Amino acid sequence: MSHTWFPQWRKHTAGEVVAPDETLPLGQTVVMGVQHAVAMFGATVLMPLLMGLDPNLAILLSGIGTLLFFLVTGGRVPSYLGSSAAFVGVVIAVTGFSGQGLNPNLSVALGGVIACGLLYTLIGFVVMKSGTRWIERLMPPVVTGAVVMAIGLNLAPIAVKSVSASSFDSWMAVMTVLCIGLVAVFTRGMVQRLLILIGLILAWTLYAVLTNGLGLGKPVDFSPVAQAAWFGLPHFTAPTFSGQAVMLIAPVAVILVAENLGHLKAVAGMTGRNMDPYIGRAFVGDGLATMLSGAVGGSGVTTYAENIGVMAVTKVYSTLVFVAASVIAMLLGFSPKFGALIHTIPGPVIGGASIVVFGLIAVAGARIWVQHRVDLSQNGNLIMVAVTLVLGAGDFALRVGDFTLGGIGTATFGAILLNAILSRRPPTVLAADITPQEPTVSQTFPK
Repeated sequence: MSHTWFPQWRKHTAGEVVAPDETLPLGQTVVMGVQHAVAMFGATVLMPLLMGLDPNLAILLSGIGTLLFFLVTGGRVPSYLGSSAAFVGVVIAVTGFSGQGLNPNLSVALGGVIACGLLYTLIGFVVMKSGTRWIERLMPPVVTGAVVMAIGLNLAPIAVKSVSASSFDSWMAVMTVLCIGLVAVFTRGMVQRLLILIGLILAWTLYAVLTNGLGLGKPVDFSPVAQAAWFGLPHFTAPTFSGQAVMLIAPVAVILVAENLGHLKAVAGMTGRNMDPYIGRAFVGDGLATMLSGAVGGSGVTTYAENIGVMAVTKVYSTLVFVAASVIAMLLGFSPKFGALIHTIPGPVIGGASIVVFGLIAVAGARIWVQHRVDLSQNGNLIMVAVTLVLGAGDFALRVGDFTLGGIGTATFGAILLNAILSRRPPTVLAADITPQEPTVSQTFPK
């Protein structure tokens, strides 16, 4: 590790790859910053809307959080922090939010977000001292994949219920899913990477034509946009602390750790730089940004795969680009007119987008298994995954006195504990899985 906290940035002179410690001309840096701000925009706006948070504040805090991450990591890790989807289910479970507008019970969830950030930060300090091997043993890919999938399945009933008020709402949700799907399949490049945002815009336009133009549903009201000021403060909310909310939301740190670790490994592979010395710093930076966000009314944040995708396409890894992106995000966060425009997105359109997003969360769990060649023919893995998915999808709750641990919490803790217990036995295969054509000895994949 370098003896100085920040690198000695040097001017990029040749080659198509711009290293993390290289700089581009100011104009190019700003343009690249705009591209990264656009890349994070879709998810960073959608997640707060699903939880009833102020999207203006979420955008502002994503910029501030990214700057904080830049300072803590010494400007050595190219990453952008945005609203994390892992918080959606637990925030909704704690607050009972289901609808549009601001969440009236948000305060109690914010205490849990702060607790999650604190746990995440402490894990970061431990990693700075001891490395990441213990995390990989406690939460191997079979566990993280199961927990991520359980979160997505836990959210499925919420998405379906949000678009079931009328037949028009249901069909509009279907059209939103179709718009996003068409963008995902039939576009390329940056447009494809913004599939949620572009799909939302298309569905939003279709909704306006059907309602404002043809009178088939509740029309979109654009008057708040005209009345809103160009510049102003977002809506802040003070946190309150509840033991039940803390115990339900704090375990999300497990997901953030696994997610951030995976992202850092991906960045290391793309840049050819060893990021292991900065993993602990990255966890601390992300944890502190989450605590700051929860303290004023925002969601927990995480490193964004969308921005890693932009780096993979552009081959520009300069960390100073993310400083530019964070400044752009903060400027947008201070615009009430921008926030009012976001709030005109109809409920059925948001609901349709949430069906896609929640499904993608579930599929991301399966992707973890595929990428790491998890062997589900082993009894220990099979039982752990089966139980975790049912606990999460069924929202299985455990009550001890006045405290209730919800489905995501029981799925997370259950996966970790079951894996710790069942992985101590030699791998075997369930007899029901053995056919006359198959060998009776299970094939284990290389780690």
